[in-house]
Amino acid sequence: MFTLSPLADADPVAIETLLDAAFGTDRHGRTAYRLRTGSMAIEPLSFAAWIDGQLAGSLQSWPVELAVPGEGAWPLVMVGPVAVAPAQQGLGIGKALMAALVDAFAAGPWTGMMMIGDPEYYGRFGFAAAPATGWRIDGPYEQRRLLARLKTDYPATGDLRAAIRPANSAAA
Repeated sequence: MFTLSPLADADPVAIETLLDAAFGTDRHGRTAYRLRTGSMAIEPLSFAAWIDGQLAGSLQSWPVELAVPGEGAWPLVMVGPVAVAPAQQGLGIGKALMAALVDAFAAGPWTGMMMIGDPEYYGRFGFAAAPATGWRIDGPYEQRRLLARLKTDYPATGDLRAAIRPANSAAA
């Protein structure tokens, strides 16, 4: 059995250790990491999973924006990484973290989320590649894995970039 809490309850060193175990120590060079460089996680949309007082999973969300020439920037929430300790995988932790995110997103002021992830898995949470087919990120990524979940219409084309906002900002 596991429980969820705000990610702010977790020790940052424990989070980094979990992320290293789940994704490897070379993860910082990936496009998704570079996209959110300099940003602070959006606390109301970031969660931790616990088993017997030990960090078993985490989900972080970050402010990014879709820059559209002549239209300005459209705020988005970048979801990820979603991590589960290798020894705890298969217990439904990732699914529970994503469900908590979707609920918080639905209840909050945010209008769009995006992520780089497996469309077959994240599709069950309302993420799809179709809204993001014309979006671009500086760096390598697979276009089919660029996913979005939107409450409102967003431009069909644009460039994703970091959006530096305060950590507790709801405006993302």
